[in-house]
Amino acid sequence: MKAAWMVATLMSGLMLSTGASAAKVYQVGTDAAYAPFESVNEKKEIVGFDMDVLNAVAAKAGIQVKFVNTPWEGIFATLANGERDIVISAVTITPERKQTMDFSDPYFEAKQLIAVGANSKLTKFSELKTKKVGVQTGTTGDEVVQKLLGKTNPNIKRFESTPLALKELLSGGVDAVVADNGVVINFIANNKDSKLKTIDDNSFAKEYYGIAVKKGNKELLDKLNKGLAAIKADGSYDKIHQKYFGK
Repeated sequence: MKAAWMVATLMSGLMLSTGASAAKVYQVGTDAAYAPFESVNEKKEIVGFDMDVLNAVAAKAGIQVKFVNTPWEGIFATLANGERDIVISAVTITPERKQTMDFSDPYFEAKQLIAVGANSKLTKFSELKTKKVGVQTGTTGDEVVQKLLGKTNPNIKRFESTPLALKELLSGGVDAVVADNGVVINFIANNKDSKLKTIDDNSFAKEYYGIAVKKGNKELLDKLNKGLAAIKADGSYDKIHQKYFGK
């Protein structure tokens, strides 16, 4: 009887141990070249506003996440093919994207911003129609510039990341860069000798970032929304926002 009890106890403990070790770790795709939202630090760790937000959301939702550096071009395909469970990478929620993936409730408000040289005479977006404009491929900045210049216009210069586009602006390869305001402002703040200035154009609409999951993954989406609501309610989100943006 005692031996049977011991065997049962051991089996129970083994099952509990196996269950604990088998807890799912959600693979999170992010293009870590988009500071302050996501970047790689000196320790080769992926850090940034998006990481802090999702880690806080995951803690409230009771899930585990692992960030995987994933190139922007093709990042959404990793949701469809199952390589990634989640994508968080300053992703603007758009009607087109909602056709192929599902989004959490919005967690950040953004807007396009124009960067030009300090001595540039450009003052508004419409003046870029005959200029060379740098954008990050496949972003909403790319989309708005396409609408102004035309989709196949050779004056649209596309780059793998916004910092690369901004560096091209510094070297004189383009006349302007159009990109998300948070990234442009962060780049200029961290490159004080860059001699760049920004143009805020009223034609740019507000954009909202969301956490993306595979189309139809309601279970995971519900967990993320629950966690997001919780960090907004308890003040955690505000603290993270202040850490990166000061307000």
